[in-house]
Amino acid sequence: MSIAKTASEITLPPTSNGCSTVFEFLCQRFPNIGDAIWRERIAAGKVHWHRGELISEQTPFLPSRRVCYYREVTAEPVIPFAHHILYQDDHILIADKPHFLPVTPGGDYVNACLLARLKQDTGLDDLVPVHRLDRDTAGLVLFSLNPKSRPGYYQLFVSGSIEKQYQAVARLSPQLQIAALPQRWQIENRIEKATPGFINRIAEGEPNARSSIELTERSGELGLFQLQPHTGKTHQLRLHMLSLGVPILSDRYYPELLPKQAPNFSQPLQLLAKQLSFTDPATGEARHFESGFELQERPV
Repeated sequence: MSIAKTASEITLPPTSNGCSTVFEFLCQRFPNIGDAIWRERIAAGKVHWHRGELISEQTPFLPSRRVCYYREVTAEPVIPFAHHILYQDDHILIADKPHFLPVTPGGDYVNACLLARLKQDTGLDDLVPVHRLDRDTAGLVLFSLNPKSRPGYYQLFVSGSIEKQYQAVARLSPQLQIAALPQRWQIENRIEKATPGFINRIAEGEPNARSSIELTERSGELGLFQLQPHTGKTHQLRLHMLSLGVPILSDRYYPELLPKQAPNFSQPLQLLAKQLSFTDPATGEARHFESGFELQERPV
């Protein structure tokens, strides 16, 4: 049994949906875990408010309060790839994440995540990712170290004041194999939750997702794409590439959701968060960071 060293967090919704206690909410929100397991976790002190006060079975539901809990899995995957710290100062840390490693605990992963690794590396407990990358995606992740300056870094992403550049490799259509380079697209559409709930879909309605995509290199059937997301919807770049008829190589979600299985470390998703550029809200300095990883299927 692996028990998370870092707490997972959930914010209680504004309405209780009939739950009078936090315990009832957790049982309702996570029905696959089971009431008995939540009782054991609460009795062991593994459920508490964000500021540290322990939660009992009788603790009342408090709207919009943050609850912390420690996840458990029977067998946790081992990710055999190294992460790298590219930069660190009093306010931020820039990490280079390998494929297959989640940023935070989730699913079968409790301690095999980037956040837990960085806390062990640095000895810093108040280390918070300002944004997320999919577990399958490699590349740059920005962490906040300082609670006082943290809101400014969140605002970079909320306001779109940070420039993110990704790279992806996809198999080209016959037309793109002979088209003049570069080829450019501006994608704007609506992304909504699909079934099952961990995947998304492109839907009718007012656009809420925008990306710029450019095909810059190719070799035979493979092409290298530069991608710039202007919004931050889950799986946005994967869906936008799919909408162009060029799904990213080794994507296990799109266009077809493949059965769950152990990670195939020889076939990572060919998507990389390559660059981050922004004006540092704490210092006013221009920042630019570039991942040291390369896509293994990159055309040459």
